[in-house]
Amino acid sequence: MINTEIKPFKTTAFKSGEFVDVSDADVKGKWGIFFFYPADFTFVCPTELGDLADYYPELQKLGVEVYSVSTDTHFVHKAWHDSSETIGKIDYYMLGDANGAITNNFGVMREGMGLADRATFLVDPEGIIQVMEVTCEGVGRNAEELLRKVKAAQYVASHPGEVCPAKWKEGEATLAPSLDLVGKI
Repeated sequence: MINTEIKPFKTTAFKSGEFVDVSDADVKGKWGIFFFYPADFTFVCPTELGDLADYYPELQKLGVEVYSVSTDTHFVHKAWHDSSETIGKIDYYMLGDANGAITNNFGVMREGMGLADRATFLVDPEGIIQVMEVTCEGVGRNAEELLRKVKAAQYVASHPGEVCPAKWKEGEATLAPSLDLVGKI
């Protein structure tokens, strides 16, 4: 899926106390994170979504929008937002995907279950998937590491010919792949 364009979609989301329409056209023109999770009112999911909410202001400063996605409806997202202190701090889009179209578009629908895998996709402003991560049910993600990956992807996009090595952090040295580097790292 890396380097492929996201597929068309249209749905209703819960964001900042309102129901809003969101489509693939709204995503293009800025960086976007699609953060899939199995279901509202569960256990690992709120810890991940709350962690991501803590980093949302910093992601916004980098020009990144966040779209959490589960196969729940936007109504269920609102009910969860209103009843959970952790989920109540979310300001990013919570996309309803009751028919599973978005989850299927990204290839993370659990067959026969109607639930999304725990998956993250970073999409560039052209709508092209640059980063993806999928974990098993019991392994939560880390928003701080996601932020690092966003910064690395943005750096590589704006610095053709350079790549970010393992554990790269903003401001650290990058690499310029060339014949001179072969066998020297």
